[in-house]
Amino acid sequence: MKDSLKPGLEYAFRYRVPDSKTVPALYPESPEFQEMPKVLATGFLVGLLEWTCIQAVNPHLDWPREQSVGTRIQVDHTAATPPGLEVSVRVKLTEVDGRRLLFEVEAHDGIDRISQGTHERHVIDAARFAEQVKQKAESKNV
Repeated sequence: MKDSLKPGLEYAFRYRVPDSKTVPALYPESPEFQEMPKVLATGFLVGLLEWTCIQAVNPHLDWPREQSVGTRIQVDHTAATPPGLEVSVRVKLTEVDGRRLLFEVEAHDGIDRISQGTHERHVIDAARFAEQVKQKAESKNV
Protein backbone atom coordinates (compact mmCIF):
# COMPACT_ATOMS: atom_id res chain seq x y z
CA MET A 1 0.00 0.00 0.00
CA LYS A 2 1.24 3.44 -0.88
CA ASP A 3 1.19 6.37 1.54
CA SER A 4 -1.36 8.04 -0.73
CA LEU A 5 -4.09 5.58 0.34
CA LYS A 6 -5.82 7.84 2.86
CA PRO A 7 -9.32 8.75 4.00
CA GLY A 8 -10.90 11.42 1.85
CA LEU A 9 -10.03 9.75 -1.44
CA GLU A 10 -12.99 10.13 -3.82
CA TYR A 11 -13.72 8.51 -7.15
CA ALA A 12 -16.60 8.52 -9.65
CA PHE A 13 -17.46 6.07 -12.42
CA ARG A 14 -20.22 5.93 -15.05
CA TYR A 15 -21.73 2.78 -16.53
CA ARG A 16 -24.49 2.39 -19.12
CA VAL A 17 -26.72 -0.54 -18.12
CA PRO A 18 -26.93 -3.23 -20.84
CA ASP A 19 -29.57 -5.97 -21.07
CA SER A 20 -26.93 -8.41 -19.78
CA LYS A 21 -26.99 -6.77 -16.33
CA THR A 22 -30.72 -7.10 -15.69
CA VAL A 23 -32.44 -9.46 -13.27
CA PRO A 24 -33.15 -12.23 -15.84
CA ALA A 25 -29.41 -12.32 -16.67
CA LEU A 26 -28.33 -12.74 -13.04
CA TYR A 27 -29.00 -16.49 -12.93
CA PRO A 28 -30.21 -17.54 -16.38
CA GLU A 29 -30.94 -21.04 -15.07
CA SER A 30 -33.45 -19.62 -12.56
CA PRO A 31 -37.02 -19.73 -13.88
CA GLU A 32 -38.02 -17.25 -11.16
CA PHE A 33 -35.47 -14.67 -12.34
CA GLN A 34 -36.62 -15.18 -15.94
CA GLU A 35 -40.05 -13.87 -14.95
CA MET A 36 -38.67 -10.77 -13.21
CA PRO A 37 -38.55 -7.27 -14.72
CA LYS A 38 -35.68 -6.32 -17.03
CA VAL A 39 -34.07 -3.80 -14.67
CA LEU A 40 -30.58 -3.53 -13.18
CA ALA A 41 -30.20 -6.49 -10.80
CA THR A 42 -29.16 -5.77 -7.22
CA GLY A 43 -26.38 -8.34 -7.62
CA PHE A 44 -24.94 -6.43 -10.57
CA LEU A 45 -25.40 -3.11 -8.73
CA VAL A 46 -23.29 -4.47 -5.86
CA GLY A 47 -20.64 -5.50 -8.39
CA LEU A 48 -20.68 -2.01 -9.89
CA LEU A 49 -20.18 -0.43 -6.46
CA GLU A 50 -17.27 -2.81 -5.80
CA TRP A 51 -15.75 -2.12 -9.22
CA THR A 52 -15.78 1.61 -8.53
CA CYS A 53 -14.05 1.11 -5.16
CA ILE A 54 -11.43 -1.10 -6.84
CA GLN A 55 -10.74 1.59 -9.42
CA ALA A 56 -10.46 4.18 -6.65
CA VAL A 57 -7.78 2.30 -4.71
CA ASN A 58 -5.75 0.51 -7.40
CA PRO A 59 -3.48 3.52 -8.12
CA HIS A 60 -2.64 3.51 -4.39
CA LEU A 61 -1.70 -0.19 -4.27
CA ASP A 62 1.21 -2.15 -5.69
CA TRP A 63 -1.18 -3.52 -8.35
CA PRO A 64 -1.45 -6.37 -9.28
CA ARG A 65 0.62 -7.85 -6.44
CA GLU A 66 -1.66 -6.09 -3.99
CA GLN A 67 -5.39 -6.19 -4.60
CA SER A 68 -8.51 -5.59 -2.55
CA VAL A 69 -11.41 -7.90 -1.85
CA GLY A 70 -14.90 -7.02 -0.68
CA THR A 71 -15.75 -8.20 2.82
CA ARG A 72 -18.93 -6.33 3.73
CA ILE A 73 -21.61 -4.39 1.93
CA GLN A 74 -24.50 -2.48 3.47
CA VAL A 75 -26.49 -0.73 0.78
CA ASP A 76 -30.04 -0.13 -0.23
CA HIS A 77 -31.40 -0.48 -3.76
CA THR A 78 -34.30 1.93 -3.85
CA ALA A 79 -35.15 2.53 -7.50
CA ALA A 80 -35.37 0.41 -10.65
CA THR A 81 -33.04 1.23 -13.56
CA PRO A 82 -33.95 -0.01 -17.04
CA PRO A 83 -31.30 -0.89 -19.62
CA GLY A 84 -29.94 2.08 -21.52
CA LEU A 85 -29.73 4.44 -18.56
CA GLU A 86 -26.32 5.49 -17.31
CA VAL A 87 -25.52 4.89 -13.66
CA SER A 88 -23.14 7.29 -11.93
CA VAL A 89 -21.36 5.82 -8.91
CA ARG A 90 -19.50 7.95 -6.38
CA VAL A 91 -17.35 6.46 -3.65
CA LYS A 92 -15.42 8.04 -0.81
CA LEU A 93 -12.81 6.28 1.30
CA THR A 94 -13.72 7.22 4.86
CA GLU A 95 -11.47 4.95 6.91
CA VAL A 96 -8.14 3.13 6.53
CA ASP A 97 -7.38 0.76 9.41
CA GLY A 98 -4.32 -1.26 8.48
CA ARG A 99 -5.46 -3.26 5.45
CA ARG A 100 -9.18 -2.58 6.09
CA LEU A 101 -10.80 0.08 3.90
CA LEU A 102 -14.25 1.56 4.49
CA PHE A 103 -16.15 3.46 1.79
CA GLU A 104 -19.32 5.50 1.55
CA VAL A 105 -20.98 4.59 -1.76
CA GLU A 106 -23.81 6.11 -3.76
CA ALA A 107 -25.33 5.46 -7.19
CA HIS A 108 -27.69 7.54 -9.32
CA ASP A 109 -29.28 6.68 -12.68
CA GLY A 110 -29.85 10.24 -13.88
CA ILE A 111 -33.42 10.20 -12.61
CA ASP A 112 -33.25 8.68 -9.12
CA ARG A 113 -30.69 7.92 -6.47
CA ILE A 114 -30.76 4.15 -6.73
CA SER A 115 -28.41 3.17 -3.92
CA GLN A 116 -26.39 4.39 -0.98
CA GLY A 117 -24.56 2.81 1.92
CA THR A 118 -21.15 1.52 2.91
CA HIS A 119 -18.69 -1.00 1.55
CA GLU A 120 -15.70 -2.57 3.28
CA ARG A 121 -12.69 -4.00 1.47
CA HIS A 122 -9.40 -5.52 2.61
CA VAL A 123 -6.06 -5.20 0.86
CA ILE A 124 -4.55 -8.60 0.12
CA ASP A 125 -1.33 -10.07 -1.22
CA ALA A 126 -2.72 -11.71 -4.38
CA ALA A 127 -0.27 -14.64 -4.46
CA ARG A 128 -0.78 -15.51 -0.80
CA PHE A 129 -4.56 -15.23 -1.17
CA ALA A 130 -4.53 -17.48 -4.25
CA GLU A 131 -2.49 -20.08 -2.37
CA GLN A 132 -4.95 -20.07 0.53
CA VAL A 133 -7.87 -20.53 -1.85
CA LYS A 134 -6.03 -23.38 -3.60
CA GLN A 135 -5.36 -25.13 -0.29
CA LYS A 136 -9.00 -24.75 0.69
CA ALA A 137 -10.19 -26.22 -2.60
CA GLU A 138 -7.75 -29.13 -2.29
CA SER A 139 -8.84 -29.86 1.28
CA LYS A 140 -12.33 -30.73 0.04
CA ASN A 141 -11.25 -32.18 -3.30
CA VAL A 142 -13.19 -29.53 -5.17
